[in-house]
Amino acid sequence: MTKLAIVTGAGQGIGEGIAHRLAKDGYAVAVADINQRTAKKVAKDLKDAGFKAKAYYVDVAHRDEVFDLVKTAVKDLGELAAFINNAGVAFIDSFVNSRPNDVERLLDVNLKGTYWGVQAAAEQFIKQGHGGRIVNAASLAGVEASALQSAYSASKFGIRGITQSASKELAKYQITVNAYDPGIVRTPLRDGIDKRSAEINGITVEQQRANCLSEISLGREATPADVAEVVSWFVSKHAAYITGQSLLVDGGMRYQ
Repeated sequence: MTKLAIVTGAGQGIGEGIAHRLAKDGYAVAVADINQRTAKKVAKDLKDAGFKAKAYYVDVAHRDEVFDLVKTAVKDLGELAAFINNAGVAFIDSFVNSRPNDVERLLDVNLKGTYWGVQAAAEQFIKQGHGGRIVNAASLAGVEASALQSAYSASKFGIRGITQSASKELAKYQITVNAYDPGIVRTPLRDGIDKRSAEINGITVEQQRANCLSEISLGREATPADVAEVVSWFVSKHAAYITGQSLLVDGGMRYQ
């Protein structure tokens, strides 16, 4: 039977990298994103490369859409084996100036969206009856909070909490729940973060990037493929005894 991996936020950046890596691992991939154009492109790229994939629209802030995604993808592509809660948004602003609409949308997507994803995936895994893998997108900002990213950091700390709590409850079903904590990954989302941070700090984007790069022990930014390797491991048989963990993927920016 075909094993299915659902990846939210798979239309670009880290999610796209994860989709490609899991396809190479032999999964049929549900490329889920709020941006239908990019989701369709990623799914087409995968199919053109000989993999099984299909694009799906989802706004993870809406619980019913996440549950419908799981049901539809299982019907289309096969039994669920892995669910990757990768979708997320970010904004940069000072704590006191952060606008309510921005804060609410971020928490709806990042924190609630992850919660709904865990619920929907767990329901399907329990129905199938033989375990499964859930992997959540946390962040370095959820290990050590970042200035100008108060809501984002709060959401990512919360995702680490969801990961730990869910792992304890779902272990009896042989469902593992883990998270990846990326540092600086060059994606369209990161481009926006650097641009806005530079504006607030009164420096150039180049200087903003150089300042961040100076904090990375390995001397380079991560690529989506770097993060995808960790996700691939989490959903593999090699991580069958790992649950409730959050793994830094930051090139040596912070040490625990």
